[in-house]
Amino acid sequence: MSRTNNHENDGGCWGSCVRYFTSAKFLLYLGHSLSTWGDRMWHFAVSVFLVELYGNSLLLTAVYGLVVAGSVLLLGAIIGNWVDKNSRIRVAQTSLIVQNTSVLLCGIILMMAFLFKVQLESRSHGWLLTIYILVITIANTANLASTAMSITIQRDWIIVVAGEDRSILADMNATLRRIDQITNILAPIAVGQIMTFGSVVIGCGFIAGWNLLSMCVEYLLLWKVYQKTPALAFKAGQKVEEQELNIQKDTEHIPNSEDRLSEATHVTEKVVSESQKKEEPSWVKLMGKPFRTFRDGWTAYYHHSVFLAGMGLAFLYMTVLGFDSVTTGYAYTQGLSSSVLSLLMAISAIAGILGTIAFTQVRKKCGLIRTGFISGIAQLVSLSLCVTSVFIPGSASDRTISLSSNLSSQLTEGYLLASISLDEVSQDYLTAGIQNLKNSSILATKDTEILPQSVPLISVSLLFAGIIAARAGLWSFDLTVTQLMQETVIESERGIISGVQNSMNCLLDMLHFIMVILAPNPESFSLLVIISFSFVLMGHMMYFRYAYMSLGKKLCACCSPDPPPPVRDFQHCALSVG
Repeated sequence: MSRTNNHENDGGCWGSCVRYFTSAKFLLYLGHSLSTWGDRMWHFAVSVFLVELYGNSLLLTAVYGLVVAGSVLLLGAIIGNWVDKNSRIRVAQTSLIVQNTSVLLCGIILMMAFLFKVQLESRSHGWLLTIYILVITIANTANLASTAMSITIQRDWIIVVAGEDRSILADMNATLRRIDQITNILAPIAVGQIMTFGSVVIGCGFIAGWNLLSMCVEYLLLWKVYQKTPALAFKAGQKVEEQELNIQKDTEHIPNSEDRLSEATHVTEKVVSESQKKEEPSWVKLMGKPFRTFRDGWTAYYHHSVFLAGMGLAFLYMTVLGFDSVTTGYAYTQGLSSSVLSLLMAISAIAGILGTIAFTQVRKKCGLIRTGFISGIAQLVSLSLCVTSVFIPGSASDRTISLSSNLSSQLTEGYLLASISLDEVSQDYLTAGIQNLKNSSILATKDTEILPQSVPLISVSLLFAGIIAARAGLWSFDLTVTQLMQETVIESERGIISGVQNSMNCLLDMLHFIMVILAPNPESFSLLVIISFSFVLMGHMMYFRYAYMSLGKKLCACCSPDPPPPVRDFQHCALSVG
């Protein structure tokens, strides 16, 4: 009997494993892993390719960054509206093919450019200029397709696959974010090693080949998920022709129901009136359609109940308190080596993964809205260490910094007009850091008591301790706002609301670039820290306002469940985007 029971238990365990690895949830994870791995490799490598292509200059990288940021800012609502108005499988397949094909074309073009770079430079600069424009345009197209793919999978498909269970949705959101964190560490390392021990041409070929194979596998995985989840075939906000066909089918089956017939007649008349309007299109209406979509999308976002929470998340992008190029360059000025920084980045990623784990646990005990409030407090407490580091003796705050005088000097020297790139600013940080390290070593050889290293080390240690600790609260808060939007935004508006949210994030990120350009010197980093903390504080204050409006005085009752998401009136709140 015992052997039989053990055999049955083993079979049951094996069967459950097989069911899990063939489930729609796991296939969605696997497809997201492949997609994210390819994205992270490409985002890391494209900057290296552009620098190498232009002759060790950062100009192309700067132009590419501005084009990508501006495109998402302007086209976020339009992309979201396209996601809403088309079937799920069509959106996912189109986005996948456009994204991977664009990266494949970029890889081939860059390979040819690197192989025949000498011949191209000797003939004419017109060919190189054409290649620059072509690569940036196609790469930007790939980024826009990636944005559409992210919206349709992480804001729509995941909700349908999770069903009505909020706990499953929270677990899936956290798992996808852990995949993002892990691939963000490993993918750049992998492609970096290939280009280091091989060449730039081999790196281009590897990325192009990876995207070709990944596209085929991801296409199959998406189709499997679509087949295993029948609810994905039904979507609110379908096109008018599809709605008219469904109405005709319904009226044929129920000819004796006066209520249903009158309702169908009313909707049919509305469809006919809209179709009559479409029979006489003018070039003015066609030209104005994207602008109306942009306006209606931002209007819907502003009037939505989750607006304050979304704005709170967007404000967190206006910060240098993360592992970006500026913070890394500042670390060099304070004496940290590249090996130490790589170790700190790995620890930061681990802290982010712990934040996703904490999100699922806290949400079960305290509810979703309170989880965001708790995460915000944890992030602010952690970042207070960064503010404290500014006032430590020996830090950059010891030097008198005037933003107005700094800006006027930049304008008089023409520097502001020339330095548009965040990477160029980080290069100034890096150069200053190397020079500072050289000076420090010279002084240390002459007199070890002249330059005590412990004082500035305390400041930079507090700074990075706060940044690393804040990652847990940051990612937990990000997951909270993401799930709030998933639960409160109606199905027909998920794409356009998510597109506008991406645009808001991009807008604040661009303002962060501008802030760094206005104060590019390492000595002014303390000012950037204070401004960054202020924006993070304002973002969490917006979320606190949203949480208080939703829960009232129950916000402090940690063990009480959240109220159900608000049910919106579809007749009055449905978005009518031309």
